[in-house]
Parts: sequence; C-alpha cells; structure tokens
Amino acid sequence: MGYTFAEKILARRAGLAHVAPGQIVTVKPDRLLTHDNTADISRKFRKIGVDRVSDPQMNVIVLDHVVPAADETYATNHKVIREFVVEQGIPAFYDVGEGICHQVLPEKGHAWPGAVIVGSDSHTPTHGAFGAFAAGIGRTEAAAVMATGTIWLRVPESIKIVLTGALPPRVSAKDVILHIIGRLKADGATYCSVEFMGEAIAALSMSGRMTLTNMSAEMGAKNAVVAPDAITRAWLERRVTHPYEEVHADPDAHYARVLEFDVSDLAPQIAKPHTVDNVVPITEVIGVRIDQALLGTCTNGRLEDLRAAAGLLRGKHIAPNVRLLVLPASREVLLAAISEGIVADLVTAGATLLNPGCGPCLGAHQGCMAPAEVTISTANRNFKGRMGSKNAFIYLGSPATVAASALAGVITDPREAA
Repeated sequence: MGYTFAEKILARRAGLAHVAPGQIVTVKPDRLLTHDNTADISRKFRKIGVDRVSDPQMNVIVLDHVVPAADETYATNHKVIREFVVEQGIPAFYDVGEGICHQVLPEKGHAWPGAVIVGSDSHTPTHGAFGAFAAGIGRTEAAAVMATGTIWLRVPESIKIVLTGALPPRVSAKDVILHIIGRLKADGATYCSVEFMGEAIAALSMSGRMTLTNMSAEMGAKNAVVAPDAITRAWLERRVTHPYEEVHADPDAHYARVLEFDVSDLAPQIAKPHTVDNVVPITEVIGVRIDQALLGTCTNGRLEDLRAAAGLLRGKHIAPNVRLLVLPASREVLLAAISEGIVADLVTAGATLLNPGCGPCLGAHQGCMAPAEVTISTANRNFKGRMGSKNAFIYLGSPATVAASALAGVITDPREAA
C-alpha cells in the first residue's frame, strides 16, 4: 500500500521509513512564518531562556495585519518587531506595504514543493498550493520553533478531493471552495491533510489554487495541497533558485475519505452570515442590500482577482450607496495592476484603493462596519464582529460577485451582469 502526501513528506523530514496517521514526529521546518504577532512571540521566546533564534534563515516575518499602524499600541508592536529582527539578524523581514504574509512568502521564494512551512496564522495552509506541507501553529509553538528549530507534528489523516469538469464563465475557485465547505461543514476536515486533484484543479492558475488551500482552514484542515505541475514550476521559476524535491502521493495511497465534485454546472456561491459553512447558491440571496464591498485579502487579492472585478466595472460606476474597498495582496500585485490599467479602472468606477495588508478583513481599521451594515467580501471569514460591529452582516463571494454587487447595490449574480 502506498502513502499520502502528508505521510510521505513527514516521514522523509523525520528521517523515518514510513509514518502512520496519529503518529507524532519531530521535524525541522524550512520556514517559520510570523507577522504582526511576532511582537508577542518574541516576548514568549525570551521567556524560554535562550538568547538567539535557532536559525535566522528559517524565519519569515511580514508586517501586514494593521499597517500602517492604527494607534500607538500597534506602532509599539511594530517597533518591537523591527528591533528583534535587527538583534537576531533575520534577513527575511518585510515591512509595512510589502503585502499580506501569505502572498509575500511565496512571491519572495519562501515556498516550494516538498518544503515544510509552519506559521502563526490559521491560513498558513495557503502554501500547500505550491506542493508544500504548510500548517498553522500557535504563538507559543512559534516561539519554541524559534528557539529550537524543530516542532512536533501529529501525522494527519488524509482526504482526497477530486474536482472534475470545467468551470462555467464567471464561476471561480472561490465558488468551488465555498461549495465544498458548505458540503463538508466547518469541522469536515478537522486536523486532516486535504489533497486536491482532478482535471478542474489542473486547469486552475496558481491564484486559484491558493484560494482553495487558503480556505481549507475554514473546514478545519491542518494542511491542504495541490501536487506540483508545470504551472507550479513556471510560477516558481524566477522565485526559487535552489533545488527542491517534489513530493507526490502514491497512486495506491489510503485516504480516510475520497470526495468528488463536478464543477461543470456550479453556480456562484455565497456564504451567509455568520459562518463560512452557511453556503447557498447565489440565487437564494439575490437582492440583499449591501453597504460595502471588499475586494482583496489573502484569499482573493491577487492580480487575477482584481482583473476579474475590473472586467465588470470598467466604464461603469458603483451604486451611490456602496463603498467598494480594494485591497491588493502585495506590492507586486499592486504594481502589476497599475501597469495593466486595472487600478485606474477600479478607482474610476468609484473604488477606494487601500495599501496591501489585512486591515478591513479582521476589522482592525480601514473599513470597519457599523451596526446593521452589510458587506459582500472576497475574504475568508464572516463571523460576528469580524469586520468591526458584532451587529453587522458579512456575506462571502467571489471577486466577480463582489464587483457585480457593488455595481447594483445589492447582491447580484455576476453571470447576469452586462
């Protein structure tokens, strides 16, 4: 019997012939990702009683959650991180404006097939889109990894999700993953390794694949992965210059569950308040009034996403009662969108362009909601209070859905937009 992706990569990194689900292994991660919470992690690190991080090259630190700093507390935390980076000689530090950690890390060459990545952020599984084992961990665990250079991991059970067919026009990877989460529910893949396969996966861009792995956290996955192929290698070609070894699941691997979804007739999907698994076809919520539309975040702030929205908004103007916030995932994405004329199209249509970062997604600044307000968002979470008020309402959808809705002032099916 063969082995799954997670079993193969964790066995190799633990120096073992094979491992089984439930087994605890000790591995040395290739990268430890942290962001604004590094200030807290660095304090926990000092309490361990060591002076230096185990491996400065392992650390990737990105300031992205509240950037620029919204108040003195956030500014002080940023200052603590900058001083820690200099003190510890950490080269992979990306300051305010570089972008969201899950976009910046692969852009800067810190994700590759066969890598083991842990991060103090729940959406670290994003990097499985590149064939890496990528998992979120807690702040105390992150401090321990800084100090020791190693981590204990429990080998997860694996779920294979096969996507067949071809996506219809104006239906995207965001609709696919919302549909899957709606079917599996928030706990459907708890502490599992999710492997995405099938012809529909092979046709997806890296942006689409990152959307799938990013939101796998919303069904409880420990990690999610897309096997590397020519699309992966082409994206990484000028970013990762060192050799790497791809890890592929064996054809006869055993999975806890095998699920198949035909996406050929999939409609745009919406996650209704206040849980991500409260998913319905868009036809069930058409006409819901909105006050705000958010395009971007680590889920859908890539060039492909901005391009899809601009295609609907070009030459038009958003509804007078709507605020459209545009949040590019990184400086690289922003510059490409400027060069392509996408930013001009969006701003001319009435959008407000924000600097790359996470602000409105977590309700820290740059787009908080008032009581009773409604937002349609491309982000990954819609919990009560996520974007400010606990009495506000967040609907999740694709970039095309957000753009079409911003134009109409109500939730709108992008397939019906002119």
